[in-house]
Amino acid sequence: MTESAQPTASVARDLPGWLHAYSGKVRDLYIPTDGTMDTSADLLSASRVLVVASDRVSAFDHVLEPGIPGKGELLTTLSLWWFDRLTGIPNHLVADHEQVGSTVRALIPAPVAGRAMLCRTLDMYPIECVVRGYLTGSGWKEYVESQSVCGIALPAGLQNGDRLPEPIYTPAWKAPLGEHDENITFERTIELVGPGIAAELRDLSLTLFATAGAIAEKAGVILADTKFEFGADRQTGMTVLADEVLTSDSSRYWDADAWHTGMTPDERMASFDKQIVRDWLAAHWDGTGAPPELPAEIVEQTAARYRALLERLTSA
Repeated sequence: MTESAQPTASVARDLPGWLHAYSGKVRDLYIPTDGTMDTSADLLSASRVLVVASDRVSAFDHVLEPGIPGKGELLTTLSLWWFDRLTGIPNHLVADHEQVGSTVRALIPAPVAGRAMLCRTLDMYPIECVVRGYLTGSGWKEYVESQSVCGIALPAGLQNGDRLPEPIYTPAWKAPLGEHDENITFERTIELVGPGIAAELRDLSLTLFATAGAIAEKAGVILADTKFEFGADRQTGMTVLADEVLTSDSSRYWDADAWHTGMTPDERMASFDKQIVRDWLAAHWDGTGAPPELPAEIVEQTAARYRALLERLTSA
């Protein structure tokens, strides 16, 4: 989907009519093919791409083993649910069925049905548009040291898990696979994409966060933070919402009742996302060498939390 994406030699799976072009930490990209195309150019020139969510799980910029069973389908289902509700900005989805005479034909291959989205290709901006509504994670660690998050000064006296006076926009540079994403200033985003696009990405992200937060609140869920990604339409230049959106991988979700009644940070921030994976890895790995294999109970608990979030949101 991106101009910077490079083909990978590791083929995720064979899909008739599709050529594997790239794999990220979690998603695999395919382009339509007649079997004669050269992968080194096609991802840039293709008008459509098949985005397949795998069961791989990543934390701290590493892909972990084993994967989370059913995760790809859960994430895709949740992204599609959110895309249906975020109608204020165009997104990258295109129709995944077509009418052939009196027959409706699926365009997504059966082996990846349920875990794939058919999308138009975009010129992606190299920015992860992070919005934080609550103080937690790396933001909390920075606050303890400097009373700021990503250089943004915050009031004194906040506690781990507290709601911020207002959501803050803390963009990051999207690092290539194998490198660490890097928090950057808004001024740096201006250098990367220009002042107009930088302001548009910030404003869209804050607006989407407010909309999604209100929807989640009705389901008894707190959207603590998330990241959005955008690209430019290759025909019109219009900014388009892309990639996954508001999934358990890209967001922190907490149980609202637990947040209001909990007495400790762990109780307050009872999560529906992969925080359990982050916490386990942080406690069992010093960040050097290959990360350890996830134990079965962590895998099972993570899958259960992903399912619980989807059920909570979609049944509200």
